[in-house]
Amino acid sequence: MADTSSRRPRRRAKQPTIAEVAREAGVSAITVSRVLNTPESVRETTRRRVEAAIETVGYVPNRLAGSLASAQSRFIAVIVPSLSNIVFTEVIQGLQATFEARGYQILLGNTDYDLQREDQLVSTFLGWSPAALVITGLRHSEACGRRLRQWEGPIVEIMELGTAIDLNVGLDHLEAGRCMAGHLRERGYRRVVYVGAQMARDYRARLRYEGHCEVLAAAGLEAPLLDMDQLGQFETGARALDQVLATHPEAEAIHFANDDLATGALLHANRLGIAVPQRIAIAGFNGLAIGQHVTPRLTSIASPRELIGRRAAQAVLARLDGEATVDGPLDVGFTLMAGEST
Repeated sequence: MADTSSRRPRRRAKQPTIAEVAREAGVSAITVSRVLNTPESVRETTRRRVEAAIETVGYVPNRLAGSLASAQSRFIAVIVPSLSNIVFTEVIQGLQATFEARGYQILLGNTDYDLQREDQLVSTFLGWSPAALVITGLRHSEACGRRLRQWEGPIVEIMELGTAIDLNVGLDHLEAGRCMAGHLRERGYRRVVYVGAQMARDYRARLRYEGHCEVLAAAGLEAPLLDMDQLGQFETGARALDQVLATHPEAEAIHFANDDLATGALLHANRLGIAVPQRIAIAGFNGLAIGQHVTPRLTSIASPRELIGRRAAQAVLARLDGEATVDGPLDVGFTLMAGEST
């Protein structure tokens, strides 16, 4: 776990102003205001120049200005990559329960793993002056990172560990990948295929694959990768099993990027009469309940999702109360759940 020594609130840069945007764009402050409020009244070339300047300086318009700006905001902006994935639903539950106990409500946004959409959500949410922001992951577009660093409120980046803009709560995905690959090696498997889905977008799955590769490389083994085109659904896992058996008939085990894929593959193997783990072992990630109610029981790594939400909310509330907060990333850890599928 991270060091729990006290930490001062992060030093924040001065919020960019309309005047700075105007200087960057070479126009008047009135023109900038027109672009923000009535963009159709501004010539397209001027509007584009102003929009580029807004992105360059990281300006965020205050949507509360002129109305109830004097009232203290009682909502927390929360941005996640998926609302259909139970992993993030459980994180949101931990956040919501903790914030609501203190009289705060959450404003929720979904990026669909799209960093450009994340930037749009950040710009919109910060414009409404939330009390704090909870955002998934540590990797953001350049423009989004600039907005986040300029903003004055508490920010907590969740689900992974590393150098954060402000607060950070999560787990070590590289180590989780090493852990599962090490487990498979201990069970005697040498020909192991890693299966993910849209890993160009799901970079935390890529981190686990990197850890997986390290363990296999240290044993002098190859680490073939199958990257499916559809995010983690049961059907995708079933198709992945077929593809692995067709393209890597020598495979002894499959390390899936998540439990949805792994469970789909395991159920498909049962339908086809393929013995698991005798013919091929199957492992996942997340420790979802469904994986513990199939036969054979799925080997997985449990990520404490609801705990991540609670700890992130607690860190934000401590900052809002002016209390000491954790100095550095807060590692909530993970647990290897060895089932009969390996």
